[in-house]
Amino acid sequence: MNDLTQLFTDLLNDHDGSVDIANAEFKKLLGEDEQLRSEYREWCHAVGSSEKNGFLDFCHDYMADQESMWDYLGDLDE
Repeated sequence: MNDLTQLFTDLLNDHDGSVDIANAEFKKLLGEDEQLRSEYREWCHAVGSSEKNGFLDFCHDYMADQESMWDYLGDLDE
């Protein structure tokens, strides 16, 4: 599971936080790799997300967490 979430964050970072581009790349990878599809299916089931939206849900949560981290660090400076 950690490898899969690392792949998710790598895709986001590789595409400068562009969820749309990272999502397109992830869909391409899913189409090429049966093992990845299987792991993703299991991951979606484990986190309670649909296969259609699991990656996007992760991306939005990850980006929100990143923003709140910066907000928190900004509060510490005050």
